[in-house]
Amino acid sequence: MSKRQIEIFTAGCPVCEPVVQLVKETAGKDCEITLHNLSEQCESKICISKMKEYGVKRVPAIAVNGKLLDCCTNIEITKDDLTNAGIGSC
Repeated sequence: MSKRQIEIFTAGCPVCEPVVQLVKETAGKDCEITLHNLSEQCESKICISKMKEYGVKRVPAIAVNGKLLDCCTNIEITKDDLTNAGIGSC
């Protein structure tokens, strides 16, 4: 059995750190965890290309075996959201 590849996308912030800990505590010995701190934009820029490839729109986000978890998809702030909240009319 091959190892399950887990990738965590963070900004190294206090909101992200508990999620990182949760994944580490939950993962078993057959899991390989890679942490992508987007605020540091790793030297090779692999974290940025993976972020785009997986469609990461917010952090923290988690991908398993190259697929973003359902809880981490389609959550982005849009201009419509801002306009509907009255931003732009002030």
